[in-house]
Amino acid sequence: MDLLLAVKIIIMGIVEGLTEFLPISSTGHLILTGSLLNFTGETQKVFEIVIQAGAIFAVCWEYRAKIAAVLTGLGSDPKARKFTLNLLIAFFPAAILGLLFSKHIKAVLFAPVPVALAFIVGGLIILWVERNQKGADTHDDSHARIQTVDDMTPLDALKIGIAQAFALIPGTSRSGATIIGGMLFGLSRKAATEFSFFLAIPTLLGATVYSLYKARNELSMADLPMFSLGTVAAFISAFFCVRWLLRYISSHNFNVFAWYRIAFGIMILITAYTGMIQWVD
Repeated sequence: MDLLLAVKIIIMGIVEGLTEFLPISSTGHLILTGSLLNFTGETQKVFEIVIQAGAIFAVCWEYRAKIAAVLTGLGSDPKARKFTLNLLIAFFPAAILGLLFSKHIKAVLFAPVPVALAFIVGGLIILWVERNQKGADTHDDSHARIQTVDDMTPLDALKIGIAQAFALIPGTSRSGATIIGGMLFGLSRKAATEFSFFLAIPTLLGATVYSLYKARNELSMADLPMFSLGTVAAFISAFFCVRWLLRYISSHNFNVFAWYRIAFGIMILITAYTGMIQWVD
């Protein structure tokens, strides 16, 4: 692996880790970064999905105590079983719809205008949700019906799972759909954000394994260093991003991400129609 390729891989990994858990869509940012770096192709597309494993590992490490308690308590702790059931319920809507319609969605919606509209509409939804939060100005979440992920019911999990399914639309953002959806359904910002983190584990792991399986004939052991380096870079950047986001939401709302999404959507339209970025290949 030459130095230039290694630098590109590290940059892509950093972008994945920084954007995966923020409500701004990692997909759009990886497309933009890959185009600017001339890091494109079928193997690179698989790479962009596989390095999500680095983001998963970051969440697992940050919440290792909670995950260990759930795993060891599955046989005896009702709270652990309830939490696991909620994760499974929230996971299945996007998983099932993704398997059924992902090819059609990518063929129809993976174009500059739909992606840009998803960014802009998502930003407007965030602004609307934040405006209607009772504690929007004081960042006081004491009014929220659900303060922790352990307070959630299976119905709450199903609602968030349906919200996550909207992230199948390119540009929507999986974390944005789950966090903002969670807030709409009565979760505090922290509870919605943390459940989004936990839900990412089966969702991104499933996407990674499925992507590797589909591309098994196109990949070789020669691709392993590239995938490994990207995964490590994603892990490191995601680890710091997760910790930063948890601190950030304790005293801020999500409006800054909404305005960023709107600006990014406008940029997609401009770069696509001027030919500066090849958003579809």
